[in-house]
Amino acid sequence: MNNKHIGELVLDEIFIQKGVEIVAQQLNDHFTDAVVITVVPGGILFTADVVRKLNFDICMDYISCPHTPGERNNQSTIVFHNNIGIHGKDVILIDDAIESGGTMKRLVEHLTQTYSLKSLSVATLFVKPGRVNIPVKQFYAYEMENDDLLIGYGLPWQNKYRNIPFISKLKQ
Repeated sequence: MNNKHIGELVLDEIFIQKGVEIVAQQLNDHFTDAVVITVVPGGILFTADVVRKLNFDICMDYISCPHTPGERNNQSTIVFHNNIGIHGKDVILIDDAIESGGTMKRLVEHLTQTYSLKSLSVATLFVKPGRVNIPVKQFYAYEMENDDLLIGYGLPWQNKYRNIPFISKLKQ
């Protein structure tokens, strides 16, 4: 692996797993049954770790809206097939992080305007301070101190580095 873009360590594997436990406990305290929708590809790793710690019944689906990290005005196509039926359900939208929040806000608007949900929440490992307002309940473990671009544990740079088991600052 080319390490030229891996910068200062932000969250090591231990902090990531602690964050997974924090978010899973928040969800366990709030839900008895829910549909988990993973934002792919970024949310795959976090979702896999979180759902194995949930103690309530879940169904799973996925949604996609490709974007560039940090982009606030993502206008790419939202792809969601509603494979399991989400009308009248508590839905948890899981992604790795809320960075600028533009893409997550679009996904939330799409789901709430297109489907009659019982509730919609968002769960992420962390959020950044410069994010836009997303008008749903949010569950997260960490709030970053700044809006630095980060890579690893699902977060890409040039469609690479998602598989790094820790999160670091992007070194350009």
